[in-house]
Amino acid sequence: MKEMTLIDQICREKGISKDVLISALEAALLSAARKRYGGRENIHLKIDPESLQISVFETSKIVDSVQNPDEEISEEDAKAIDENKFPGDELVTPLTTQDFGRIAAQTAKQIILQKMREAERDVLFNEFKDKVGQIVSGTVIRKEKGAYFINIGKTEVVLPLKDALPGENPRRGDFIKAYIEDIKLTPKGPSIHVTRTDPRFVAELFRMEVPEIAEGLVKIKDIVREPGERTKIAVYSRDQSIDPVGACVGMKGTRVQSIVREIRGERIDIIPWTDDPRILIARALSPAVIDRVGVNEDDKTAMVVVSDQQLSIAIGKKGQNVRLAMKLTGWDIDIISDTEYAKIKMEEAEAAFGEATRERKKPEGGTAENPERPHKESEGAQERAPETQEAAADSSDK
Repeated sequence: MKEMTLIDQICREKGISKDVLISALEAALLSAARKRYGGRENIHLKIDPESLQISVFETSKIVDSVQNPDEEISEEDAKAIDENKFPGDELVTPLTTQDFGRIAAQTAKQIILQKMREAERDVLFNEFKDKVGQIVSGTVIRKEKGAYFINIGKTEVVLPLKDALPGENPRRGDFIKAYIEDIKLTPKGPSIHVTRTDPRFVAELFRMEVPEIAEGLVKIKDIVREPGERTKIAVYSRDQSIDPVGACVGMKGTRVQSIVREIRGERIDIIPWTDDPRILIARALSPAVIDRVGVNEDDKTAMVVVSDQQLSIAIGKKGQNVRLAMKLTGWDIDIISDTEYAKIKMEEAEAAFGEATRERKKPEGGTAENPERPHKESEGAQERAPETQEAAADSSDK
């Protein structure tokens, strides 16, 4: 009963099933038993899962002529043990477990520990392989070899420095959240890699913080991010009575502010998704105010006009705002100011006027081979001359 209590306790602490632990014990004790009896392969061991009684036995094949005494037995010797045995049958003989010896016991202990580690590793891997794409929370325990190691309860996860936020330097004991990016099974156990820079990390934070997103009433259409600087997220609602942006922001901004604190003050632009590219592009360039948007749907290019005061806001620091807007919308966006737009329109108007003037100055017809046509035009011009003179006279009177 004491053994049963000990096994149950180990199973609870390690999260290992009873069957797996008993199987590990059998493998360990079998190794010790075979070492005790010269490594013979016909030595077997069984543990009763209910009573935990250990049975060690050897199997010998009954033959007419014994060639291998370790694995074979004569018919005469076999019948002395069991009269119902005949050549070709197997004879099972119980063995004692009391004289395994210290070395065999030490071997059994090592194998038990190894099997338990393997079982614990498999349990952890099976537990976390379905959690890829989710957020875990834990405490920073150390920093070494270019990574932070975070204790999340049963195991540790690895946060590489490149996957931490720019300028972030968590210390030992700090509580931190991270997104499970990948998990691999290694000889030392499952290696769980997490990140805080992936856009999906922010998306999962919104899913945790906004019930409407968790319930599927509000959908995240797309999300783009430059870690530590700015995130743009496009959302839409399946229910017309629900404002998707308002749901993400929360009462007095409580929901979005909670996320901003977690990502160390990174700015977040939340925009409502639309299928109209002009409106979507204008919204994606938030916080800039857009005057007009022109699009070329064939090339997926757009020309955006903003006031001179809004130009730097629309472009953003080092082009960050327009760069994220292009990623979010999938359109190639060119931004110009009102002044530049007016200049372009003026140049286009002048070019159009010049073209029209050149067209009017071209002769209506006639060549060297057909001199009559210009002559008739001259006559027409003479006929119109008085009208021109009368118009000039009228002008002079005025």
